[in-house]
Amino acid sequence: MKAPKRRRPLKRAIIVPPDDVDIEAIAAQVQYVGSPEHKSTPSFAGQPRPRADASLCHPDLADRQEELTDWIRDAIRGGHIGGPWEAAFPRYVWRRVEDVVYEGRLVNCGNGEYKGYPLLPDLLRLEVFARR
Repeated sequence: MKAPKRRRPLKRAIIVPPDDVDIEAIAAQVQYVGSPEHKSTPSFAGQPRPRADASLCHPDLADRQEELTDWIRDAIRGGHIGGPWEAAFPRYVWRRVEDVVYEGRLVNCGNGEYKGYPLLPDLLRLEVFARR
C-alpha cells in the first residue's frame, strides 16, 4: 500500500536529543537495512522495487551495508538527527558525503533499523549542511 501524498513538505530540522539519551549507545545499536524502494540494482535490501516518487541511491552503494551503517552512526554521533523520537531512536538522520546529503529514516524502532536515500537539492533545507 502506498503512503498518501503529503499535502505539506516535510519540515527537516535538527533536534536536540532528550536529556536521558546516551548518543554513543544509540549509535552503537543502529543498523542500515536499506529499502528496495530506493534501489535501481539488486542489493542486500533485495531486488529493486523503486517507487515513482523515490530518489534512487547510486548503484555503487548496493553492497556497502557496513559502510552505510557507519554513515548512520556518524550522523547520530554528530547530532544530525531529526524528530520525533521513536522509542530509543530519532526518526531521521542526515549525512553529507561530498556534495550529496543523505537522509536516513527509521523503519524499525524496536531494532534501530534505518533506510536511506539521497535528498534532492530542492528538498534540502538543513542549514547545518548549507554551503557557505
